Amino acid sequence: MKPVRKAVFPVAGLGTRFLPATKAFAKEMLPIVDRPLIQYAVDEAREAGIEQMIFVTGRGKGALEDHFDIAFELETTMAARGKSLDALSPTRVPYGGVVSVRQQEPLGLGHAVWCARDIVGDEPFAVILPDDLMWGQPGCLAEMMEAYNRFGGNIICVEDVARERTASYGIITPGARDGNATEITGLVEKPKPEEAPSTLGVIGRYILQPEVMKVLDNPVKGAGGEIQLTDAMAALIGTQPFHGVTVAAKRYDCGDKAGFVTANIALALERDDVGPAVRAFIAGIG
Repeated sequence: MKPVRKAVFPVAGLGTRFLPATKAFAKEMLPIVDRPLIQYAVDEAREAGIEQMIFVTGRGKGALEDHFDIAFELETTMAARGKSLDALSPTRVPYGGVVSVRQQEPLGLGHAVWCARDIVGDEPFAVILPDDLMWGQPGCLAEMMEAYNRFGGNIICVEDVARERTASYGIITPGARDGNATEITGLVEKPKPEEAPSTLGVIGRYILQPEVMKVLDNPVKGAGGEIQLTDAMAALIGTQPFHGVTVAAKRYDCGDKAGFVTANIALALERDDVGPAVRAFIAGIG
């Protein structure tokens, strides 16, 4: 069983739900307290042992790579003024630790993952969607890695969703359960509530075998007229192990305005530096 060393971050989206903030600004750079969304995703990957981050980007997304580069002018100025550089240490990655490739057309998540095929090569890899901020210890991907070490194959993060919300998720057909892992016997993208095989929805974390890229070599457009990663995974069920894992980390949907604000409040409340002031403000509302 090969180790998982690489993670794909599909970050080419236009962020239209956050306009006008994202007109000239990558949505993955939107801050949760004082760290951008992409930083939380990369930190989670590092905790899980990922060595190389693969950004699948689009036009105007250069800030994502800049964030993990050395900021010579900033660091020199701060050092000259005797200011600590500790706040910048999470943004440092080893040479070659971040690479990027362009997704030139918005053809869907499956297509975005496929764009990274030459960098992934013949290795298992993770996929992390930064919009889904997973907060907790152990980290979401680290917990999924534990399941990967037990079962091998493909590991997908799932959570129980409201029946009326199944049309917003990929939904699994569940098989045997083993602890926090459920065997996946089928996958369907965005089914109507009355047609959903369960209420276990796929959320933005995956550990996949490289064979999924071969399926994506001959894509078929699925739900929404896009090339769906769910459809490619479904084609491999029965030929490789597939398990869905429910994790302890809490999910905040930061692709949604309400979820983004909620994440800011929730994470701020946990911090010693800003938590008391935020708590006092909330207590004084109304």
